Amino acid sequence: MPTIKDVAKYANVSVATVSRVLNKKGYVSKEAEENVLKAIADLNYKPNSVARSLYHKTSKMIGLLIPDITNPFFPELARAVEDVALTYGYTVVICNTDEDIRKEAQYLEALQQKYIDGLILTTNQLSADNYENLGIPLVALDRQFSNRVPTVSSKNYEGARQATEYLIENGSEFIAHIRGPYHVKPADDRYQGFKNVVEEQGIAHIVVDCDFTMASAMEVAQGLFEKYPTIDAVFASSDIIAAGVLKVAKNSNKQIPEDLQIIGFDGIPLGEMLTPALTTVAQPIYKMGALSARLLIKQIEKQPLDVKNYEVKTTIQYRETTRSDA
Repeated sequence: MPTIKDVAKYANVSVATVSRVLNKKGYVSKEAEENVLKAIADLNYKPNSVARSLYHKTSKMIGLLIPDITNPFFPELARAVEDVALTYGYTVVICNTDEDIRKEAQYLEALQQKYIDGLILTTNQLSADNYENLGIPLVALDRQFSNRVPTVSSKNYEGARQATEYLIENGSEFIAHIRGPYHVKPADDRYQGFKNVVEEQGIAHIVVDCDFTMASAMEVAQGLFEKYPTIDAVFASSDIIAAGVLKVAKNSNKQIPEDLQIIGFDGIPLGEMLTPALTTVAQPIYKMGALSARLLIKQIEKQPLDVKNYEVKTTIQYRETTRSDA
């Protein structure tokens, strides 16, 4: 592969002149610039991206930390981030943390060594200081851990209220809410929306928590149905949890939605593929990912932020696990 010295020799200029052309810094005569550009094209010279990163402390790369790559919600977010980033000339490095604090810390150290230009966080096992001390632009996506960091999220509280009200309007009298992990803000907000509605309307209810995994959801649902056989509706904090509930309900010979209504949250494509198809509170997942990428790139490129925090609307997608179409 040709080196910068080969380019300089071919163009009959110094290595320093080639460097100034590549970095677009410093004075270079028009003739010398044309000779360098011709040499680069003729020799098919590719600058060493690692060396350039070391020199400039920048890489045209952004990091994306996600908690669970097997959850379909996060690959859809990642796709949007990647689409927007590539449009602006940035490469995305995706890091799956498995909600493991040690793994997350290792990724942060590795990304810092790569001189990433910014970081999008959809998980936050560490403290806010750990992220802010990186000294790079940040965006919290579907999370919130510091008022100083721009955020993109959906209206989780309002979406949960709408889902719970819909179940009550369609005859549910004893509703279970299977919430996500504590101290994960979307799960906390969804729980609060549910809690406020059932308490305002005096509806019998039970709340249990589980991880955002199918296995955890199935285990929790099995226990719920055995202990509280009269439950007639479940509001699940994610579509993955709802899918686990649906499987257990069918194995228990419950008729859906006659015996048990189920509403999930997220709006991932999986919900429509289930039998019966899942009613869910849909987030605009792609839009959220795209917004977060634009927010980050604006910071990287020192552009002013018109809006620092985005909270996008949710919509209920009415399908077959609830009793009445809206």
